[in-house]
Amino acid sequence: MKIEVYKIDGTRTGEFVELRPDIFEIKPNDHAIYLAVKAYLANQRQGTHKTKTRGEVRGGGRKPWPQKHTGRARAGSIRSPLWVGGGTVFGPVPRDYSLDLPKKVKQLARKSALSYKLKDEQIIVVEDFTFEQPKTKQMIEILKAFNLLNKKVLLLTAKTDVNVYKSGRNIPGLNILEAYKASTYDILNNQMILIQKSAVDVLQSTFTE
Repeated sequence: MKIEVYKIDGTRTGEFVELRPDIFEIKPNDHAIYLAVKAYLANQRQGTHKTKTRGEVRGGGRKPWPQKHTGRARAGSIRSPLWVGGGTVFGPVPRDYSLDLPKKVKQLARKSALSYKLKDEQIIVVEDFTFEQPKTKQMIEILKAFNLLNKKVLLLTAKTDVNVYKSGRNIPGLNILEAYKASTYDILNNQMILIQKSAVDVLQSTFTE
C-alpha cells in the first residue's frame, strides 16, 4: 500500500511511499510479539545480583560457646543465617538472563508490530530533515505540528544524525533511533512512529526473505 509523506510543518507534500504488504499488512502474531518483548526485556537485565552465604560472610570462624552446659541453644557460628549479620539462605547469585530467538520469529514479531501500528494509524512518514546544529526548539516545533508533544514518540532516521539526536534527546517521551535498530519493543512502546522518508527503505531492507 501507499502512505502519504508529510512536511515537517504537518502539511501534505503530495508524495507517497510504498509500504510492503508482506511487512505492514500481515496478520499479526501475538505470541511472536510476546516472545520478542520477553527476550528484549530479559536481555536488559544485568544479572549481577548477589548475596553472601554463611561461608562468605566475614567472621564466625570459631564456635561462640561450648556445645553443652551453658543453658543456651547450640551454635556453631555467629554467621549462621539465624543470627543478625549472618549469611543468606538461597539468596540470588549472578546469572545470565539473556534469551535468544530464531531469526524468523524475531522478524515475524517486528512485522506484526508494524502491522498493528499501521492498522491503528500510528505511523506517519515525514520528509527527510536535519538541523545545522542541535536545536531542541526546532524539534519541539516539529512535534507540535503533528500534535505529538508530550506523547511517547519514536522517530526513525535513515542513518545516524547527531544534530537530530541531540535536538530530541532531552524531550520527554521522544526516542530517536536509526531505522535498522528498531526492535519489536521499540516499535510497540510508543503512541506514534515518525519515519523519515528515506528511513522507510532502510527499515524494509532489514527484512530478508
